[in-house]
Formats: sequence, structure tokens, C-alpha cells
Amino acid sequence: MTDTEYDRIRVVVVDDHAVMRAGVIALLADEPTMEVVGEASDGREGVDLVKRLAPEVALLDLRMPVLDGVAATTEIAALPTATRVLILTTYDTDIEIERAVEAGAVGYLLKDTTREQLADAIRSAARGETVLAPKVAERLVARMRRPQPVVLTARERDVLNAVADGLSNAEIGRRLLIGEATVKTHLLRVFAKLDVSDRTRAVVIALERGLLARS
Repeated sequence: MTDTEYDRIRVVVVDDHAVMRAGVIALLADEPTMEVVGEASDGREGVDLVKRLAPEVALLDLRMPVLDGVAATTEIAALPTATRVLILTTYDTDIEIERAVEAGAVGYLLKDTTREQLADAIRSAARGETVLAPKVAERLVARMRRPQPVVLTARERDVLNAVADGLSNAEIGRRLLIGEATVKTHLLRVFAKLDVSDRTRAVVIALERGLLARS
């Protein structure tokens, strides 16, 4: 059991729109399992805030002055704080999603998310789980769906087998000697190929279709 299951999840909110920051903070104000410990108006301030406060989760917008969300995510992912980055934005293009995930974000939400969805996503992010807004998952599925039978690459099968073994993204990266961001990218591709939006469902569907061999 992790520390975040005992203590309140500390969150920082990074967005260049003051009204949006205030709105997010207000949404989370009544959540007993989390606490907003800081806010910043650009990516550079956000990175500095994470360095100083070491929160469990950083909520980042994508398009910000000084340092954008992708660049800030890259810097935060490289810090020793183990802060998880959750993107919260209005942009849902394929390139934006892929850039954010490859930079190290554990999740991607759109700003029309509800308070309950946001809170659930923050809890999942704090555990290191991948979180995708339904619309984002749909875009990935639509882009990557193929008429031919689903085929997983050897590396995708390796990653999914590790998920079936109960490993976190970080543990999968250590087992396979790849970066955690690369693990997330493989998982997103698996999600799209199997038309699912979570790890457990991906394993179940892959087993049902004979794409994974389990003893």
C-alpha cells in the first residue's frame, strides 16, 4: 500500500488562465483525499513549484508561455520527486496527445471533465496508472484501428505480459530496460488496437483473442 493511500494527495495546478486555475482548485476543494498545495501560471513556474514542493501530482495545461506543457512535463519527469504529470487541456489532437505521453505524462484529460472524473484521474495518476479521457481514447482508437486482425508487436506483448503480472509502468520499464515514457506509448498503442481504455481490460481482451500466452 502506498503513502498516497494513507495521506492526502498533494496537487499543483499549472495553467496560464487564472480563471481556469481557480476553477480547478475550487473543484478539488471538497475532495478529502487530496489537497492543492500550489499553483503556477506558466510551465517554468510549474517546474520550479514541483522542485520545491514535490507533490504527488502536477496538473498541467499544454499551451502556456515561457515553457509549454510538453517541455515542462519532460523536465518534471526527469526530477527525483516522482511527481506524476496529468495533462488537463482543451486540445485533443493526435500529435498533442502523443507528444505529452512521450514526454512522460501519465494521463491526458480534457477540460470538460467532471469533478468526479478529475478526482478519480488524480488518484489513478498518483498510483502511476495511465489515465485517458474517453474522447482521447476514442481518437487513438479511430486512428489506429485496422480492418485486419489485431497484431501486437513483440514489445507490446512484453509490456502487456508485464501488466498481467501486476507490474507498474516504472517496474515494466526496469524489467524491459526501456524508459517509462516508452512503456506508456506502447500501452496507448495496445489500448487503441484492442479498443479499450484501461490496463485490466487490455489484458482480458488480449487473452480472449489469444494474443497473450499465459500459463
